[in-house]
Amino acid sequence: MTPVAQTYNEHARAIWTLGMPLILSNLAQFAIHITDTIMLGWYDVTALAASTIAGTMFFITFIVGVGFGQAVTPLVAAAAEENDDVQVRRVTRMGLWLSVFYGAIVTVPYFWAEQILVAIGQDPAVAALAHVYLQIVIWQMVPALIVMVMKSFLAALEHTTIILWSTIGAAVLNPFINYALIFGNWGAPEMGIRGAAIASLTVTIATVLVLLIYTLRRLPQFQLFRNIWRSDTEVMGRVFRIGLPIGLTSLAEGGMFSASAVMMGWIGPIALAAHGIAIQLAGLTFMVHIGFSQAATVRAGRALGRKDEPSLRRGGITAIVMSSIFALLTSALFVLFPEALVSLFIDPAEPDRTALLGVGVSLIIVAALFQLVDGLQVMALGLLRGVQDTTVPMLVATFSYWVVGLPISYVLGFPLGFGGVGLWLGLVLGLALAAVLLSWRFWGRSVRIET
Repeated sequence: MTPVAQTYNEHARAIWTLGMPLILSNLAQFAIHITDTIMLGWYDVTALAASTIAGTMFFITFIVGVGFGQAVTPLVAAAAEENDDVQVRRVTRMGLWLSVFYGAIVTVPYFWAEQILVAIGQDPAVAALAHVYLQIVIWQMVPALIVMVMKSFLAALEHTTIILWSTIGAAVLNPFINYALIFGNWGAPEMGIRGAAIASLTVTIATVLVLLIYTLRRLPQFQLFRNIWRSDTEVMGRVFRIGLPIGLTSLAEGGMFSASAVMMGWIGPIALAAHGIAIQLAGLTFMVHIGFSQAATVRAGRALGRKDEPSLRRGGITAIVMSSIFALLTSALFVLFPEALVSLFIDPAEPDRTALLGVGVSLIIVAALFQLVDGLQVMALGLLRGVQDTTVPMLVATFSYWVVGLPISYVLGFPLGFGGVGLWLGLVLGLALAAVLLSWRFWGRSVRIET
């Protein structure tokens, strides 16, 4: 039976309905990070520095493991479209297995976090506090990866409302626990950075419980935890082959931004602070593109399951147009009101306010270009993941970011003397190349479905 073709308006409504809870969930997750940064900054600058370096260490290992969870989305979406409940269960179960195995292994070095951080040149006092933080957060790795698997499973089945509300709940709960445990309020002991770590662990475990209970009660037909101990090497291999490249792609992109921050630090503290402000603003708007990309992955996965090439093409065009419209709006906002946006992050009494504004405004204007290419590359990645194409995109992303983007950033920033603006222009060129090559990959090859 030939699938009934959907109009572009129908695709847009479906992507909006599916994507909006994911977008809001991403924004809520971003709010958790901002809250932790602000509250630890209020408590102690050294504690903030320690949590920053510890968080970076955690993120680098976490982001690779997230790939196994994200691999669940296209595989479950395709299986659900074929009404194969058993395959849905097998894929999700193996996603959980791989996430737990990975999380247990990569956290072992954290027991020597202080020695590792000192060895790479971190201040001993900061390294000691970071070690304290990581000895608690170490127990968050596996639950956090389980959260990613469950969110991917639920998103693939288009149960996105629970993802939104569980993340909002975590965002609301987090500052209350922080307020009590960091500062010693409401009769709680003053625990400083330990309190922040306990808060992070608590909200992660709470989120796991909410998602698991929802799944057991609302989706009993999948019997998700039936024979949870039973391995399935064939399905595990598929999840691994799709998931590992996703994780390494995310690591390549995250590593590029981390490296750009290091190079910005070579210019000076003002440039680094302005870079941090611009990254926060770009990261905030990027949450919207990630939500659209996640929705595109689900829609592409379902089209693949139906072997519906016209729907895959129309859905891909619609998702890209929706993301591009948002990118144009935010680009206009960045160009028209750069000083007002940067001012939101700077204390009026800050002695270096004028210098920060000058550098920050120039970076925000470059970030307007950033919006367009970053949105397009993440949309292309989402569509490719939907059709289970992840290995070549990983190679494309790594080449674009590390072989092209970062070297150009260095050349523009230092030998050619463009400073921070040059560094950001290099990032834009790397992301633009990734956007072009990934889009060509999707439209030129992966968009074809064998019937």
